[in-house]
Amino acid sequence: MTVTPPVRPASEVDRVAEAHLEAVCRLDPVAATSMGVAGHDGEVPDLSPAGDEARAAQARATLAAVAALDPGTFDDVDRVTVAALRERLGLEVELAETGETLAPLNVIASPVQELRDVLDLMPTGTVEAWENVASRLGGLPAAVDGYVESLRLAASRGQVAAVRQVAACIRQARELADPSSSFFTSFVSGPEVDAVLDPSSSCALLRRELENAAQDAAAAYGRLADVLESEIAPQAPAVDAVGEERYALWSRYFLGARVDLRETYEWGLDELARVVADQERTAARVAGAGASVEDAVAQLDADPAYRLEGTDALRRWMQETSDAAITALDGVHFDVPEPVRTLECRIAPTQTGGIYYTGPSDDFSRPGRMWWSVPASVTTFSTWRERTTVYHEGVPGHHLQVGQAVYERATLNAWRRLACWTSGHGEGWALYAERLMQDLGFLDDPGDLLGMLDGQRMRAARVVLDIGVHLGLPCPERWGGGTWDAAKAWEFLRANVNMPEDFVLFELDRYLGWPGQAPSYKVGQRLWEQARDGARDAAAARGEAFDLKAFHARALRMGSVGLDVLREELAR
Repeated sequence: MTVTPPVRPASEVDRVAEAHLEAVCRLDPVAATSMGVAGHDGEVPDLSPAGDEARAAQARATLAAVAALDPGTFDDVDRVTVAALRERLGLEVELAETGETLAPLNVIASPVQELRDVLDLMPTGTVEAWENVASRLGGLPAAVDGYVESLRLAASRGQVAAVRQVAACIRQARELADPSSSFFTSFVSGPEVDAVLDPSSSCALLRRELENAAQDAAAAYGRLADVLESEIAPQAPAVDAVGEERYALWSRYFLGARVDLRETYEWGLDELARVVADQERTAARVAGAGASVEDAVAQLDADPAYRLEGTDALRRWMQETSDAAITALDGVHFDVPEPVRTLECRIAPTQTGGIYYTGPSDDFSRPGRMWWSVPASVTTFSTWRERTTVYHEGVPGHHLQVGQAVYERATLNAWRRLACWTSGHGEGWALYAERLMQDLGFLDDPGDLLGMLDGQRMRAARVVLDIGVHLGLPCPERWGGGTWDAAKAWEFLRANVNMPEDFVLFELDRYLGWPGQAPSYKVGQRLWEQARDGARDAAAARGEAFDLKAFHARALRMGSVGLDVLREELAR
């Protein structure tokens, strides 16, 4: 039976953290919607230089408030919160002071995408919800204008994204600006609108407001594309690499830890070789002695035992696999809190091909959910590739990790639960969870094991590529010799990623434009494993048996923190 944790009285540290979260939501309404904080869905952020400075000033003010607190009053939870605030907000200030937050521009995580993508997360089931959509769409042109102001200021300082990123963002902006196919106009005229806003009722005025706002939003993206094409692209460098100084800062941000980048690059090469060797041994188990990985993949894809037909069968398989994992792990390897035992597996309304997780609401009235966005052309699915994905997104991966943090709401303040997300901690844990399931015997089937290794190979490859290209490191002769660049990175990815070419090309652009993020998965896994092994060694030095279940419970109760903070706390 799961015991409900006792309510911990709020401390001064909690109050500072909660006040900071409120300010963040006010200054960045897109972030508020992403975190599920109500009250800001109709607003847009100020993306001008003044808005950027306001967000940096808020981080400085909170750091000053933390510094003024009496450490003698801190309990164990406060100690971690203070360390996490100093680490996260300190990096935010560093990034702002070096101009990194002024005008980000890349193919996946910049205002070009975020102003559009946040609409996917907004409620649409009520009239009030559509009023918020209309308000946010109506404010989008001002947000774009502020962003253009920041792009121009950054360019005047010589801070312009590589031309590869600028060109891709021009294409994305043009697609959103096209009046015949813009997402904005289709979003406000689809069945979701009709289900709530009856055209013959008093809602007709709101529908016209939505249509006008959508057209204005599309036009704003047209102006953005023009500025990118005529003003920013001519100033954009051809070189993709950002250099070691910038890369080191972003690496710290995504990991919440300092690592030796050159040592990590060499480790990435060794890890890639190790995973490939594991794949080759597993391929022999699948398809016989001498079989290549490609032979094994072809055999598995042709095997009806691993094949599902249609999205209904896929959803049922996801749910059954997830439920079985929770049942098998609970009480044995983890104590899964009652509300966290519910994970809904769904086919996403979009058709992009991604698989992702959304966490539960703070009161668990909305459960955690695993989503599969299936392209319209895909009707057949191979379970050998995806069993490990269910463990990654579900239990013991993201769902257990995120759900456990939400369950600790009696202990952890809202900033810890909702805003203190570190990629290396979160994605590193999910990859750690995949390997853990192998260790626990859940991937003994050679096909399922090959699927897990396939994902691990891609994550190891991008450690090598990301650090190699951005730091301008020597490229192994096998991959072209000389210095790493985009052309060599492309051939390297094609050889190590078993996915369609369009996906691999987008992934390459993502890595080149978002330095330090992609390696945070595999490096995060490495740091998690080091923390576990360190705890095991410490127990042995004390003459004690190592309790892996207790180690995991203690780590997950902390929520998502930077990996240096995690390691320091676990070492206590």
